[in-house]
Amino acid sequence: MGIGKVLEELRGEFPTLSISKIRYLEDQELIQPKRTPAGYRKFTFGDVERLRFVLRQQAAPNFWPLSHIRQVLDEMDRGLVPDATVGRTSRVPQLRLAEDGLPSAETFREGRSQLRLSREELLESSGLDGDVLDAVEEFGLITRRPTQTYYDGADLQVASLVAEFAELGLEPRHLRHFGTAADREAGLIDQVVTPRSRTQDPDAAAETVAALAALSVRLHTVLVLNRLRG
Repeated sequence: MGIGKVLEELRGEFPTLSISKIRYLEDQELIQPKRTPAGYRKFTFGDVERLRFVLRQQAAPNFWPLSHIRQVLDEMDRGLVPDATVGRTSRVPQLRLAEDGLPSAETFREGRSQLRLSREELLESSGLDGDVLDAVEEFGLITRRPTQTYYDGADLQVASLVAEFAELGLEPRHLRHFGTAADREAGLIDQVVTPRSRTQDPDAAAETVAALAALSVRLHTVLVLNRLRG
């Protein structure tokens, strides 16, 4: 929608809002609507809700300064759960579990997490020390693309689990076989699904991957239980 429609949409909640105020917030890079080929602003529903959030935080009783709003928006864009008072907290993505507590197929239908964390944020959220994180990456438990400068939600889950292992006396070097096993299981699933993907539609292939992945985790769990029980 155009800027006039946006003004009309928000005027009921913000009677003093003006087009110049919307343009000012855009100049401050708090909102970034796309432009049409003719140069007109084109606001999406997400743009309008983002603008609504900014205006609410500027108003009573919050009275947030633009610098704090900008920080919170950045955290939200990176998938963090901002804290209005403390500043920043991040939430570990929750796995979708079946009734028995194991990851369900739905877990594997989800794409990569949109969470983006700096190294410092990952260390703070997971409780790992920097040298332990270095070892985690060295042993391939966390892998990033050469151009990737951030850590995502899956990396945070791995780091948090490694921290729990460390409390029980296991170091990253003891855990590297988990990564090797995961590579083998993923390779087996890919080997099964790739031929089928030539005849199945993409959604059906994705369903097969999810089902096989969930089954592999369940089988692994049962095998470990059986070994421990003797």
